[in-house]
Amino acid sequence: MQVLQVQLEIRPDPAEVGRARRWARSRLAGSGIGADDPLVETLTLLVSELVTNAVVHTGRPAVLGLLLSAHRDGSVGRLRLEVADASACPPAPRCADGDETGGRGLALVECLADRWGWTHEGVGKRIWCELDRETPGAAGAAGVGGGAMTPAVYPAGSAVTGVAVVAYEVV
Repeated sequence: MQVLQVQLEIRPDPAEVGRARRWARSRLAGSGIGADDPLVETLTLLVSELVTNAVVHTGRPAVLGLLLSAHRDGSVGRLRLEVADASACPPAPRCADGDETGGRGLALVECLADRWGWTHEGVGKRIWCELDRETPGAAGAAGVGGGAMTPAVYPAGSAVTGVAVVAYEVV
């Protein structure tokens, strides 16, 4: 199994959200995922939500990370998106009223991602989400029958907080 991990430093400026989306799209294109693949739109929306939250709610620089795991045939199996910032304030999902223009980001992440969560990291935190990708002819979910990236996973809405995900094991 191959794993590609790339990072982008984000300044605390709302204009960085567009740059982060373009960067993520280019990384997917570089991994052989076509621009018309629905995965590209989903990942782009997740990047928008997580980077916007980091920029707007912390006012501090952040680091956007993208981890792609590939099957033996080179096809992408799982994508992991991470945004790390220097704010210790945990993400706070909320229920936005009908006319509010904000407050739906983490609800979108929960709906679109296969898994998401957050961990304390040093003086800050890391918010992450994962997308599984099935490949044509694969039996079941991506990663079945081959290697799989296995981080500690805590489903969205779980009561687990303050747990550090520090490494990936490729099996």
